[in-house]
Amino acid sequence: MTMISAALTAFGQVFSPLLRGVLLKSVALAIALLVVMAIALNAALQHMATLPYHWLDTLVSIVVGLGFVFGALYLTPVASSVVAGLFLDDVAEKVERTSYPGDPVGTAQPVVRSILYSLRFFAIVLAVNLGALMLLLVPGVNVVIFFLANGYLLGREYFELAAMRYNSPEEARALRQANAVTVFLAGLLIAPLLLVPVLNLITPVFGTAFMVHLHKRLASKAGPRLLETEPARLSR
Repeated sequence: MTMISAALTAFGQVFSPLLRGVLLKSVALAIALLVVMAIALNAALQHMATLPYHWLDTLVSIVVGLGFVFGALYLTPVASSVVAGLFLDDVAEKVERTSYPGDPVGTAQPVVRSILYSLRFFAIVLAVNLGALMLLLVPGVNVVIFFLANGYLLGREYFELAAMRYNSPEEARALRQANAVTVFLAGLLIAPLLLVPVLNLITPVFGTAFMVHLHKRLASKAGPRLLETEPARLSR
């Protein structure tokens, strides 16, 4: 399965009955997180500054609201990073059972490890996208940096999370590093979704499904050692 065919297969699965339930839950959670971010930002701004004129205060509120709508483009990856950690194993298991019925199903990550990786993913994505947001006034540059940075982050994180269902974190990282260019290009296929309003909310489900397919292809080329099941790892 080539990278393009893997992406198309994953995209089709996102809207199929297979993943529709998980998709609806992940979209609802992402929207809820974006709303919470908007409320928190508005409250913070109102707390920091009280303007002397009511009309000016109203104007600032409107400008902030419009700014958040535009800034939501940058905040969607942040919300998606949290959603990804919560629903990754559900999506991955459904895809593995359906697309690879003859292969062993991966093992879900321990709850504590999943939380830690979700928090790490959240922190990294937040930092990178805040940096991209700072370049908002530089035409063209901010979009390019946003695209490249998120392509790298999405490829790296989703791939390693998918790979860790079969391997230790160290082995998953080694496989990703051995295929760094391929994983980065795969991330660039996910990143454009972030630029499309509404459609960007499917990023966690699509990214996970896509990387499950990509991991299967790369792991099979790397050899059977990188397709270990949980019992084999526990026997070490």
